[in-house]
Amino acid sequence: MAIPPLQIPVPGERTSETIRRYRDENGPVVPIELPGKVDAWIVTSYDMVNEVLANDGTLYSKNPRNFTALNDGTIPPDWPLRQLIGGDHLLTKDGADHRRLRGLINRAFTPGHVRALASRIKEMTDELLDRLAAEGDVVDLVRYFTEPLPVNVICELFGVPEQERQQLREWSNVILSHTATPAEAVAAGDGILGYLSAFIQRKRGEPGDDLTTGLIRAQEDDGDRLSDEEMLWILWLVLIAGHESTLHLIANAVLALCTHPGQLALALRDDAWDQVVEQSLRTRSSVVSIMFRYPVADVRLGGVTIPAGVPVLVGVAGAGTDPAKFGGDAARFDISRGQETHFAFGRGPHFCLGAPLARLEARIALSSLFGRFPGLRLAVAEDEIVYSSSLITEGPVALPVALGPAKIGG
Repeated sequence: MAIPPLQIPVPGERTSETIRRYRDENGPVVPIELPGKVDAWIVTSYDMVNEVLANDGTLYSKNPRNFTALNDGTIPPDWPLRQLIGGDHLLTKDGADHRRLRGLINRAFTPGHVRALASRIKEMTDELLDRLAAEGDVVDLVRYFTEPLPVNVICELFGVPEQERQQLREWSNVILSHTATPAEAVAAGDGILGYLSAFIQRKRGEPGDDLTTGLIRAQEDDGDRLSDEEMLWILWLVLIAGHESTLHLIANAVLALCTHPGQLALALRDDAWDQVVEQSLRTRSSVVSIMFRYPVADVRLGGVTIPAGVPVLVGVAGAGTDPAKFGGDAARFDISRGQETHFAFGRGPHFCLGAPLARLEARIALSSLFGRFPGLRLAVAEDEIVYSSSLITEGPVALPVALGPAKIGG
């Protein structure tokens, strides 16, 4: 009897748990079956993730034209993951095309520009904490804090009106969910692309002091470099990626601190929020896997041959907690470990442009939250927390906490 292929996701198991289990039980390079019975491979160890990412643009392509089954009729047009890996944006480009688009978007995320946002992010954070305190002693931190902060930051940056932001969040939830039906995925994809197309046209007639207006002006100054289709997909990417992983990063870090009170005490004593963020990124990254790399020819990886055109899923969650790299206590959240390399933001030419902004938001959010509510604690058992259903990002759907007394003057 044939052995059934390993699946991802596994019902009832978080994607991060599955990746780590496959690493420990099946090895660093594993054949898998994606939703829709699509064949793929996953790399689960630090060394194999590093090797794949180090060969972006040479051995591996990000362009879905190199995904054989996606283009030969094997995979149906309504495959729910299709929009995630398609589109005319950074994550589907290689070489000069990628560098061109990245250069345009990078204007929004230079270190200087990000540092200049700190005071505004702090204002938004304090406003949310004021509202949080008014909700009572036990609140859902995701609903009232960790979700609205990154959504508001990225939407304000690109000029999305406040009353339209929740709809974008709802579409994003569906697009990233591996449990969405084909009909739900298509409806969400059509919804967000239709909205963004109309939004760009609005901005052309009503420019503002925002980055969407800046992109439009860049296009008008040199229209040959940025097409209307590319403009649309740039906004699709930055608005989804610009909030999704950050909101889970903050929630995952809160959960780590609540379940490691000694680490929280250390962070409060030493103002060690940078270390908190980095350990959260390594041990419980909000990005659990990166989709996809396509071998441009048969490639030898970890002792096995992966055929050209078969997608490789990059198992970030396995790399960050790999005992072969970080020792027997690799999964331990410990801010005293010092600086450690991780792949929560990728590496190489596709290293996440928004990494400085995500780090800044998380640092401000955590220091402000625990500065105001140093006695904050979970209001439910850790094993009662439900996580998002996605192959890519992972964090609590809800995070009930007891705030405790606010710090006087906080």
